[in-house]
Amino acid sequence: MRHVTVMVFVLLAFACTDRELGREESGVRVEAGTRVEPIDTPSGDGASAPSLSATSAGVVVMSWLEPVSGTDRVAVRVAEYRDGRWSPASNVVERNDLFVNWADFPSVVGDANGTLFAHWLQKSGPGTYAYDVRMSVSGDRGKSWSAPFLLNRDGTKTEHGFATLAPLPGGGVGATWLDGRNMKPGAHEHDAGEMTLRYATVDAAGSIGEDVELDSRACECCTTGMAMPAAGPVIVYRDRTAGEIRDISYVTKGSEGWSAPRTLHPDGWKIDGCPVNGPQIDAIGTRAAAAWFTAAGELGRVYVTFSGDGGGTFAPPLRVDDGNPAGRVDIVMLDEETALVAWLEQTPAGAEIRARRVQRGGDAIASVKIADSSTARAAGFPRLARVGGEVWFAWTDQTATTKRIRLARRRF
Repeated sequence: MRHVTVMVFVLLAFACTDRELGREESGVRVEAGTRVEPIDTPSGDGASAPSLSATSAGVVVMSWLEPVSGTDRVAVRVAEYRDGRWSPASNVVERNDLFVNWADFPSVVGDANGTLFAHWLQKSGPGTYAYDVRMSVSGDRGKSWSAPFLLNRDGTKTEHGFATLAPLPGGGVGATWLDGRNMKPGAHEHDAGEMTLRYATVDAAGSIGEDVELDSRACECCTTGMAMPAAGPVIVYRDRTAGEIRDISYVTKGSEGWSAPRTLHPDGWKIDGCPVNGPQIDAIGTRAAAAWFTAAGELGRVYVTFSGDGGGTFAPPLRVDDGNPAGRVDIVMLDEETALVAWLEQTPAGAEIRARRVQRGGDAIASVKIADSSTARAAGFPRLARVGGEVWFAWTDQTATTKRIRLARRRF
């Protein structure tokens, strides 16, 4: 990704007291009697970029990228964890022209009817940033997959990625992504044109339904997030103003259609380049919670905010980091009043994946270390999924000789 120098913001050390973090009155509690439990992974050596999801039946689905030994191909692989064990891993797709990127990774999610939907990135032309979002559907729990099809159908040799899939109530998925059809072919420079935010629906037959532009100018390379509260989809993403303010915006769909983009919180992060650090959101019923990173004023912070009306409005944010975050957040709601936020916290030894449970009123437990990690690109983005009272964590572990995916779970 371009503008690597902007990541200097997240490499700074910030010393913050409990008062500065706004937690001294909330009664931070240390939770006893629980531990982080490592879980065997179905992936092999060299695997990276894990993504987790949980089905309505309580099954954990993990997808990842894995090089095919002895070839120039890379596979998108998937496996399910049910009844205490992993299913045999299977390939969604295996090719030598996948677009492999540390921050923009495939995913697999299941809908209400048990159909699995996968997405990945595939080159569309010779330009470095000429690639499409492709999808496939499985009706037999990942054993076989449909012929691939395009999510974006504009036909331009431009950048399309950072897709998020979320199951729709009646079956199928909603998909949101960053779409570069208005940019110069294959380009990714500051003046290459406008990156847009789009949304479409996809059914079990692989047919694209609603396909709309939601924002005509978004940040070029930050992850998107989407949740499906009772009122309809809520999408969070890093926006981009004419003055290069790159705060988090959100859009919602209700009975009258899609809303205009609204700012989640006016952080005021002015940055001439993409920080590659997007927001995430989750929902239960009419409640939603979103988390994000900002380095406005050259001060790194991780925030969480709650909505009591399905994403229509959000409360003032709560800061949840431990004073020196690198971002790369994820979030799951544990119940209608409580969310669990995970992020990378920088330490003298490198970085740690940490998590904190936060209630809608501001009460929080002390942060929990999940694993050692790194701020290097190879470490990617930790991902979460909740099954009952347990939260699963997946991340990439970079060793001296290879990469491996690690998994753990903890009860919160």
